[in-house]
Amino acid sequence: MKTKHRLVSLLLFLVTLYSCKKENKTVPVQFYLTDNPAVYDSVNVHIKGIEVNISQDTTAWIAIDAKDTVVNLLDLQNGITTLIAQGAVPAGILKEVRFILGEDHYVVVNGTSYPLQTPSAESSGLKIKINKQLNENFNAFILDFDAAQSITEENGTYRLDPVIRLTP
Repeated sequence: MKTKHRLVSLLLFLVTLYSCKKENKTVPVQFYLTDNPAVYDSVNVHIKGIEVNISQDTTAWIAIDAKDTVVNLLDLQNGITTLIAQGAVPAGILKEVRFILGEDHYVVVNGTSYPLQTPSAESSGLKIKINKQLNENFNAFILDFDAAQSITEENGTYRLDPVIRLTP
């Protein structure tokens, strides 16, 4: 009887241990940035951070290791990319990526620098829908920050309404 009780206890322990390990599994992710051609001298965007949302939990954002930096999008044309964030996240479906933007955005037109107004992206972040199942070994995503479509000009004031797409 004792042997049977110990065997059942051991099986329950192993099942619990296996379940816990499975829930805590993480997978590597990398996010790269690129850009389509635009007619400006430079388009500089301040990226403070990157966060992701995994599976169905739309309230839990996970910060990914990203350098707080200003990126000239026009340096990232014709297939050139730059790594902007990488880390490990829980296994599952990558639902969304959120760019946390800073305040130091500007565009240079004919040698003159103009600040870029950003309506709401600085406070709430800029979300991009992904909806991709993460692989166990390697997950790299190239995000196209389209400078040409993201900037509008009206009466000498430039506005940044970011257009970002996941490249296939």
